[in-house]
Amino acid sequence: MAIESIKVPDIGGSENVDVIEISVAVGDTVAIDDSLLVLETDKASMEIPSTVAGKVTAIKVKEGDKVSEGDVIFEVEAEGGAGASDSDKEEPAKNEPAPEPESKAAPAAASAEQDITIPDLGGSENVDVIEICVAVGDEVSEGDSLVVLETDKASLEIPAPASGKIVSIDLKEGDKVSQGDKLGVMTGGATEAPAETPAESSAAPAPASGSSSVEVIPVPDIGGSEGAAVIEISISAGDEIDEGDTLIVLETDKASMEIPAPSAGKVVKVSVKEGDKLSQGDAICEMEVESAAPAAPAPKAESAPQAASAPAASTATTSSGSPVTADNVEVVNSSDVYAGPAVRKLARQLGVDLKKVKGSGPRSRVNKDDVRDYVKNIVADSQSGKSTAGGSGIPAIPAVDFAKFGEIETVKMSKIKKLTADNMVRNWLNIPHVTQWDDADITELEAFRKGLKAEAEKRGSKLTPLPFLLKACAAALVAEPSFNVSMHHDGEHIVQKKYVHIGVAVDTPNGLMVPVIRDVDKKGLWELADDFSAIVKKARDGKLTAADMQGGCFTISSLGAMGGNGFTPIVNAPEVAILGVSKAQMKPVWNGSEFIPRNMLPLALSYDHRAINGADAGRFFTYLTAVVADVRRLLL
Repeated sequence: MAIESIKVPDIGGSENVDVIEISVAVGDTVAIDDSLLVLETDKASMEIPSTVAGKVTAIKVKEGDKVSEGDVIFEVEAEGGAGASDSDKEEPAKNEPAPEPESKAAPAAASAEQDITIPDLGGSENVDVIEICVAVGDEVSEGDSLVVLETDKASLEIPAPASGKIVSIDLKEGDKVSQGDKLGVMTGGATEAPAETPAESSAAPAPASGSSSVEVIPVPDIGGSEGAAVIEISISAGDEIDEGDTLIVLETDKASMEIPAPSAGKVVKVSVKEGDKLSQGDAICEMEVESAAPAAPAPKAESAPQAASAPAASTATTSSGSPVTADNVEVVNSSDVYAGPAVRKLARQLGVDLKKVKGSGPRSRVNKDDVRDYVKNIVADSQSGKSTAGGSGIPAIPAVDFAKFGEIETVKMSKIKKLTADNMVRNWLNIPHVTQWDDADITELEAFRKGLKAEAEKRGSKLTPLPFLLKACAAALVAEPSFNVSMHHDGEHIVQKKYVHIGVAVDTPNGLMVPVIRDVDKKGLWELADDFSAIVKKARDGKLTAADMQGGCFTISSLGAMGGNGFTPIVNAPEVAILGVSKAQMKPVWNGSEFIPRNMLPLALSYDHRAINGADAGRFFTYLTAVVADVRRLLL
């Protein structure tokens, strides 16, 4: 056996390309086209395949090295003597006229029934049928997916050979098929496009004299890959395209790549079909392009194959003169997403990252409905104001499998809790919060309130500290009107309110709710006490209406009965401020000559810093604590 040196092939003119992965080790046995190493340029990564079959005897590079075309990277002890020579490898199958007889077949009559057979599968046998995309009676267009097959390396959609109606389907999911097996029967147009016959080729439109010419567009350098499958055709005859528009999508067993148009022009003829195998230099299409010089006579039909395989065709150029190589072919890694080419095309059109779409097909395969549903959900969430991906583009918290740590139970959130969660996220993300703390001396207020206990019982009222806080906050909103506003949705105005409605956070069996008590500034303590008791009962009985929770100017959230020294309340937009109330405590307070015990109530005032500045908040808070400390100030 001979020792063969394997060199870096043509990599599109790139120099000093990084070696990012060595895929084999000394002693490994490799076959032709097995990946040896992976190179990376500033635009794409590419796998270098073995050109001979045999045993790896030496590795001449290591990860991190930089290599260029012609550098020796491996030595392989070739099986059966020397490996294939370069001239053998480069002899293209595309020069052989064997495929032509298929294109010469006369098309079937438009109304006749025709058998649909499995096309060339690249040599694969007994391929699994994983999805049937049509049913008997369906009307299909040419190119629509009929079934989806899966090999051990890729999935492929079998397209309709023509437009028509499905008469019968001879396969079911789970069957195994090979090239030539019958898929079903359909009625409709011809099974082959007659544009492939030489006669049709000679009838191609002649270029406009002196202004345009017809050029054959070949497959550019694709990093040494041979026999790449055509999985998608993005153009058709008559299309006007721009430089860089996608012509076709090729797929190897490792990646898919879009082949761009080297220049702008009009597609005259498409020379390939889905399922074809292409290599560098093979003709993709014929294009009519603008030319400054008078056009040469149209080539004869017989010369088209030679044009496709001519050495000059191996280096197509863009209109700017730069070569189309593997460096400017967009390579998309598809190995981690299980989806067919038609689904990928739809995802590209809609701008969807397939990695984020959950597949509902066999073995979690992503289909077109999955992509559409994903987009529908995003649109619905956006229109309903729900935050996606954690809100405002913030990455979502990763999923955690809590069951691996111990026993768990998943409890569905109530609608109210979900709405509250959405509101809290939206408010926290959109409002620049500032919170100030202070203690209010409620010693005299509590003495006054307890003195009214007998009168309250006689009236059937329950006089808690809340009505006093409602009255004090209403007075502060009137005294400091900068707090009784909302930001206008246009971001350029502030809405000044002339009414005083205050919301009160209520803990209910269904979740947190904030009913609103109206015209607080116009009501006395007894009326406020009765209104508060009634609204709390209504909330806990689940009888609040939407109107009961709208129109608030300010909110009070009290945790006094539950304890705590303080907390940071979140502003309830479109309001611009909220008061957090914690549990009152007896504390020593210095009166100028001694410490005396006083009943102190911790208060936390959060506000929207877009509408309220620190000076406004200081005046509001000073007034509020003064009124709470001496309710007689409400008479002033």
